[in-house]
Amino acid sequence: MTTWQEFAAEAPELAAAVRKRFAAARHHVLATVRRDGSPRVSGIEVAWRGPDLTLGSMPGSRKALDLLRDPRCALHANPGDGSMADPDVKVSGRAVEVTGAEHRAWVAEVQPPSEDSHLFRLDLTEVVSTGVADDQTHLVIRLWRPGQGVRTFRRA
Repeated sequence: MTTWQEFAAEAPELAAAVRKRFAAARHHVLATVRRDGSPRVSGIEVAWRGPDLTLGSMPGSRKALDLLRDPRCALHANPGDGSMADPDVKVSGRAVEVTGAEHRAWVAEVQPPSEDSHLFRLDLTEVVSTGVADDQTHLVIRLWRPGQGVRTFRRA
């Protein structure tokens, strides 16, 4: 697994563009795996804590229980106004629960609704950015996976 910091060091331009998209809106969409294996999508807010992309959740929420049972997830940035002026971005990986002193520091700083709120950091397995080319004739897809660098695809 790769931390956000490692991803940003490996692909700084893509990391900056992805972070900008997540910072552009407060609410995003998280996909988790239900107990029966089907997908669950939930609204989520994200933040960066030190080197990590993090997700918070109310205690015992379905998404938190999903992540505790099966940490695989995908995070889709709010697509904005639909104009595609900025690229559409998605991040996939595994959520790792943050506990102990780091969790207590987060609770003291952020003051979530409950001290029992969950905090997860995301270890990345894939980042995808899909945008419209400057000349508006095709899509430009940038794909990053750990150790593979950024690959660019064009689709008409």
